[in-house]
Amino acid sequence: MNKDYKTFYAQLTQPYRDEGAVGMLNTFNDLITFLYYALYPLLLIYMYRNHRPLFLRSLLVPAVSFAIISLFRIFFDRPRPYEAYDIDPLIQKSSKGHSMPSRHIFSCMVISMTVMQISGTIGILLLLAGACEGFIRILGGVHYPDDVVAGAVLGILAGLIYFI
Repeated sequence: MNKDYKTFYAQLTQPYRDEGAVGMLNTFNDLITFLYYALYPLLLIYMYRNHRPLFLRSLLVPAVSFAIISLFRIFFDRPRPYEAYDIDPLIQKSSKGHSMPSRHIFSCMVISMTVMQISGTIGILLLLAGACEGFIRILGGVHYPDDVVAGAVLGILAGLIYFI
């Protein structure tokens, strides 16, 4: 498996190994992350002021599900690709373990689903931005593809609570 993942990662990242591409990858990673983490408090303020019946659900669903995901990651403690394999990740990160599922992608998806209560179009655009962030996290070498898929699926499932 070691050689297989190393080969997969080398092939995946080969076109992005120049300094400019790595810089853009890290910039997009930071921008998309900032988008979601800035958007969510603003969304809560908007929900509190304009859609009070949805406010508590919009606060609790992401918070409780984020806590559950975080606990799972502590107990599962999967090493990150740059820890488990001799790869040179495009995104430099110093944290160890807790790779499965991706909390970044989980958060993107559950926040997108929260927005979808108010605007389906913006929610779908945010889901697409979250998918781009997922690819960036894999390309960056900080998550495996299944970490990202698991984070996305769990975030969407948690978000479906809004529509039940």
